[in-house]
Amino acid sequence: MKILLVFDFDNTIIDDNSDTWIVQCAPDKKLPIELQDSYQKGFWTEFMGRVFKYLGDEGVRENEMKRAVTSIPFTQGMVELFNFIRKNKDKFDCIIISDSNSVFIDWVLEAANFLDIFAEVFTNPAAFDSNGHLTVENYHAHSCNSCPKNLCKNVVLVEFVEKQLQQGVNYTQIVYIGDGGNDVCPVTFLKKNDVAMPRKGYTLQKTLSRMSQNLEPMESSIVVWSSGVEIISHLQFLIKE
Repeated sequence: MKILLVFDFDNTIIDDNSDTWIVQCAPDKKLPIELQDSYQKGFWTEFMGRVFKYLGDEGVRENEMKRAVTSIPFTQGMVELFNFIRKNKDKFDCIIISDSNSVFIDWVLEAANFLDIFAEVFTNPAAFDSNGHLTVENYHAHSCNSCPKNLCKNVVLVEFVEKQLQQGVNYTQIVYIGDGGNDVCPVTFLKKNDVAMPRKGYTLQKTLSRMSQNLEPMESSIVVWSSGVEIISHLQFLIKE
């Protein structure tokens, strides 16, 4: 019987947003105003497609982008957390559900030698085309009204848990570790035994706090964290129970 650990990536595993970090590869480390202004709410992935095309057109190559992305620092205590999980592989399964992209996440995990920690990574698929431009696609289509159109993390989580169940894997509980507005949807669907772990001072924590003040029901328990070391402490508590 294992616990399922669900991680967000940007501002959770790494201590920044990989999509905005990559802008430092642009000339003068900024995007043209018309490109910045082309973003429409809910269509971030399409916007990043245009950013990657612009970087490619400006001659920014894969190795330069990789150097930038792999220099993003891990959030405090994350390295220790992953080492703890690796030592307790029999007790946890880990997945990532992220609105970043597959290339960036692979680069970061591979450079730090943490790819083996994760059973699956669910994110927007990306690849370099024949011109050396990074291209990115929406992860899926869904009918949830509260999520960006390219990714509902709750749909992904529910599908993963059901698929595992069909293969005879039943999790005792889910621990969801995240920070952002797009983590609200999956967290509100967690059950009584599950744990929502929002990062202190970020959108998810502020939203959950507002919901509890409005007495909106949440079945799961909520444990706020600032460092991966605090997550270790709570996981140690859960596996002792």
